[in-house]
Amino acid sequence: MTDGECVELLQWALPRLGLRWDGFRKVRRQVCRRVARRLDALGLTDGAAYRRHLEAHAEEWAELDRCCRITISRFWRDRAVFETLRDLVLPALGPSVAAWSAGCASGEEPYSLVLAAIDAGVAIDVLATDVDAGLLDRARAARYPESSLRDLPAGLRARAFDDGRLHLAVRGRVHLVQHDVRDDPPPGPFDLVLCRNVAFTYFADDVQRTVAEHLRRSLRHGGALVVGAHETPPADRLEPWLPARGVWRRADVAWAPGGRSP
Repeated sequence: MTDGECVELLQWALPRLGLRWDGFRKVRRQVCRRVARRLDALGLTDGAAYRRHLEAHAEEWAELDRCCRITISRFWRDRAVFETLRDLVLPALGPSVAAWSAGCASGEEPYSLVLAAIDAGVAIDVLATDVDAGLLDRARAARYPESSLRDLPAGLRARAFDDGRLHLAVRGRVHLVQHDVRDDPPPGPFDLVLCRNVAFTYFADDVQRTVAEHLRRSLRHGGALVVGAHETPPADRLEPWLPARGVWRRADVAWAPGGRSP
């Protein structure tokens, strides 16, 4: 299947999955490779044949949805975000924080959050969720290639890993559960929710609004939502937490950093 055929297929199929083509434009090669392998497994020759297969077999849409999951993740991805969490947001929310990492992939994000909290002197417990059971298994194993660690500060890396595996003291602060962020959120409330480079990049506008409202309601008053640096959550009663980049605060009531509202 050529790139052009794959683009045509995705532009047709993504809206039917509640996804948006613009979010996939730059990362489509990852998806196209998976789709090509799926075509081979089905004995199909091109995108047009796969489209006919989708129209005839409703269960195939779930397979295509799995092909469209983007799994770019590493420790301290967008390092400035985790520095801001460590230096500004976590101390303001603390001294103890309940957090939810939504769309945690193979665990780099929630474990990075725990490391930031340890450096900040803030106690933390993290619920980490993802729709992909295989990625959650990798998160439980907590062994990562060099490519996943390249942004992690050297001092943190030396303290956090032993014989190539993340220390139990870090792993033990994260509870891993299978969950689709498009479904109703897990029981809260949370002081901090991270949903970065997932919902507000790849989902269709109406799905984004639903997810944003779920995330907002899962926060306590004054709690913080962290999204991708170039994302904006389409929900009311969220305001930017300046000068933090990509951090929004639930602002139903007046609140000042360092205090907990009712």
